Amino acid sequence: MPFTLPPDANGILPDRMIAAMADAGLILPAYPFVESQIQPASLDLRLGDVAYRVRASFLPGPGATVAERIDELKLHEINLSDGAVLETNCVYIVPLLESLALPQQIVAAANPKSSTGRLDVFTRVIADGTRRFDMIGAGYHGPLYAEISPKTFPVLLREGSRLSQVRFRTGDAILNADELDALHDRERLVDCDDADLLNGVALSVDLSGENANGFVGYRAKRHTGVVDIDRRGGYAVDEFWEAISARPDGSLILDPGEFYILASKEAVQIPPDYAAEMMPFDPLVGEFRVHYAGFFDPGFGYAGAGGQGSRAVLEVRSREVPFILEHGQIVGRLVYEKMLARPDSMYGQRIGSNYQAQGLKLSKHFRAAG
Repeated sequence: MPFTLPPDANGILPDRMIAAMADAGLILPAYPFVESQIQPASLDLRLGDVAYRVRASFLPGPGATVAERIDELKLHEINLSDGAVLETNCVYIVPLLESLALPQQIVAAANPKSSTGRLDVFTRVIADGTRRFDMIGAGYHGPLYAEISPKTFPVLLREGSRLSQVRFRTGDAILNADELDALHDRERLVDCDDADLLNGVALSVDLSGENANGFVGYRAKRHTGVVDIDRRGGYAVDEFWEAISARPDGSLILDPGEFYILASKEAVQIPPDYAAEMMPFDPLVGEFRVHYAGFFDPGFGYAGAGGQGSRAVLEVRSREVPFILEHGQIVGRLVYEKMLARPDSMYGQRIGSNYQAQGLKLSKHFRAAG
């Protein structure tokens, strides 16, 4: 079945168009899609049956394939058919079950899934001939690979596990300053009266403890057990995380090399005809970073999809020196984009998300102790 877009199409492709792309042979899965793999504005990508431990991260660059670089750099192969543990601070490349045959008017961009980022599993998508991670150019025909490097917890993965998701865009979908102002006037994108909308909706860190019973976040423990990436609610929080209490002065000292889960001060919402992306933090204003950029689907925090505004969870890591975060300090910006059409299902309605109407929350793998 042919897949066509209007000449003036401009926006993120919704779920039914992603399904139509697959029907037309523009997305080529090795096996049929599984339930919930197509999200409102993205497609989850599945790991194949082998992981290659490589000496170092790499980009293939123009004229080179990922497979060629794997042959040069691989140390050994790991069979994922029955599951295997990937160790911390090692680099692995895994061919994905989905490949692409994009038309000239569609580009793709990948990001870690929320649960992947909250486990501190660093993952990026690589395509043949590229100079950038997570970006797949218009007209690309070829395989996709995941680079995976667990940073804090060793993780158990298997064929079919989903660590990354990909969005498909046509045209320039990002709202300009006037469009963002108008959308905020209509929908109140954040629950504050003095919203900072310069280059996206500013998000600041909540270190007050008022929204989480006196706690402001979690610091990951070292030398823990293995986390099965596909096991939901299987682990006690206190075996993997140290809860951080609020300080009277509203500050938090980030220790170098440590991984933190914090939450935004602002509750945000994504209206049904829009999607958003958390942009990596500007390193010029502090020695830390919000660790993983992330996608926000249409309906995130939206009242019509069961939300009342949701706080963004922040995966934070300091750089080389200790750094003091202050309550209300800006840590990231949410860039809004137009959907090409409204999705059939909004975030939180069909997919049973762990994160709709969230506050400070760990990944779906953890349950409270006791």
